[in-house]
Amino acid sequence: AVPRTRILATGGASHNKKILQVLSDVFNAPVFTIDTANSACLGSAYRAIHGLVAERNVSLADVVKLAPEPRLAVTPTPGVEEV
Repeated sequence: AVPRTRILATGGASHNKKILQVLSDVFNAPVFTIDTANSACLGSAYRAIHGLVAERNVSLADVVKLAPEPRLAVTPTPGVEEV
């Protein structure tokens, strides 16, 4: 796995621990979720906010800092990198 790789899962499948575990094992990375309704639109919303404040030299990274903190849902199964 690439060091410091993590997956942020959103949408309906993010509520299914078995699907999240498969993602974690395949990519050998922890999977995080956020408790936000309509999270699939979240990236577009942050881009829109960024567009509104861009002339004030506010970076997208600073805008995204306002996002709810993702919570760890699952981690890779031990030994998965050997499979």
